[in-house]
Amino acid sequence: MKERGVDDGHIIHINSVLGHSLPGGRNVSMYHASKHAVTVLTEGLRRELVQLGSKIKVTSVSPGVVVTEFMNLYGEEIKNRLYTENPTLQSKDIADAVVYTLGTPPHVQIHEITIKPVGEKF
Repeated sequence: MKERGVDDGHIIHINSVLGHSLPGGRNVSMYHASKHAVTVLTEGLRRELVQLGSKIKVTSVSPGVVVTEFMNLYGEEIKNRLYTENPTLQSKDIADAVVYTLGTPPHVQIHEITIKPVGEKF
């Protein structure tokens, strides 16, 4: 943005509710750590832009469980258990939040949107 002379853009990071907490679970600590890093990087970037006097907005969107291809990495058994034992969001739910964020007026910055399906346990 800086190279192109843009000073009123919007950076949106897709994070996770796991970037704000540490629920139990095996073999997922690196995923949690990476999402906590996104949380810190987002806030750090926002503060740097404020110090520069920039009008670029920075938003973190943190969804709960979303039905995506990502869960295929864990295998059918784990994926099916996660999706049957937990309420889920659809990708469109996240896209709608991004569109809402992009539609805010120039003087409004949404720092964080947390989106969870009704009844989520995390």
